[in-house]
Amino acid sequence: MTRFAVLVATVGGLGYAPIAPGTFGSAAGVLIYWFTRTWPMSWQLGLIAAVTVLGTWAATRAAAHFGKDDPGPVVVDEVAGQLVTLAFTGAGLRATILAFFVFRVLDIIKPYPADRFERLHGGTGIMADDLMAGVYGCVIVHLAMRFVPGIA
Repeated sequence: MTRFAVLVATVGGLGYAPIAPGTFGSAAGVLIYWFTRTWPMSWQLGLIAAVTVLGTWAATRAAAHFGKDDPGPVVVDEVAGQLVTLAFTGAGLRATILAFFVFRVLDIIKPYPADRFERLHGGTGIMADDLMAGVYGCVIVHLAMRFVPGIA
């Protein structure tokens, strides 16, 4: 089971990228979004919930396996956060690119309360800060799509 958990937590090994593994995890989230962006809202929510539940379990197991609270190779949290950032936007190419960069910045700076969520135990803390960054990102993307010409 640990092997499967590490596979999920590293998103099939993307988390082992030698440079910027979180960026690779976010890119995987964008790719998943592009395959699911026309899904009904309830299906998108279901996908986010499934990634969150499975990711929390996997991140908890992977953290124990790696012996760290938030190991670098664990990037399933970036997938979940990126999916939240793009949720319900129907974003086209430009808005998706914007969402990618907005989420990466928010994931790095961790605005309040994301910085607090990071302190939660195990996979919950690993996932929660990125999910919160995703909520902020989703608001920013929605606003940009509404008020910035040509972004949608």
